Amino acid sequence: MLTAPSGTGKTSVARALVAGPDPYRFSVSATTRPARGNEVNGRDYYFISDVEFDRLVAENQFLEWAHVHGNRYGTLVSEVDRIAAERSFAVLDIDVQGAIQVRERAPDAILVFLLPPSGAVLVERLAGRGTDQEAEVRARLSTAQSELEFAEHFDYCVVNMELAETVDVVGRIVEAEGHRVGRLEDLGATIARLKTEIEEGAQALAL
Repeated sequence: MLTAPSGTGKTSVARALVAGPDPYRFSVSATTRPARGNEVNGRDYYFISDVEFDRLVAENQFLEWAHVHGNRYGTLVSEVDRIAAERSFAVLDIDVQGAIQVRERAPDAILVFLLPPSGAVLVERLAGRGTDQEAEVRARLSTAQSELEFAEHFDYCVVNMELAETVDVVGRIVEAEGHRVGRLEDLGATIARLKTEIEEGAQALAL
């Protein structure tokens, strides 16, 4: 799960992971907002009604969900389970509040907080977009300052200095997490096999 203040580049990192050779897949979110332009249901979002969203919330079917600009967005448990069943890694690109909810529902999730190279760079990125009014930029910068306070609650913090390097670091984090003892499903069988092989080898040597 990737989280970062706006302008840090988490979406670019997420897209690069999914576009790479390793089995990363975007977790498609559900939303109550209508589709825009060429958006396709099931590819960009799962577009559902408010009634359906209410039902899913009541049935505890979301890892996390939130109100955003008058609509609701959420990560479906079934979507993450579907990706896991494909032996792939589900990539979640969400905000701090969503990350906290995921940590509560899925304590084994890998939470990565991306940091900008500097505050000046973040200001430059947000102000340089040219699509937001000054008040909007100031609001985003204020939110970024608040979100940075949550970095210490994540598993890893990575400075997004250069995209390719950041993607490589995140990939190595995921690879290392796959070797945690608690994640190795067949560790017990492997240990038993090695002990048997050692015993057989020792007997062959008449030790």
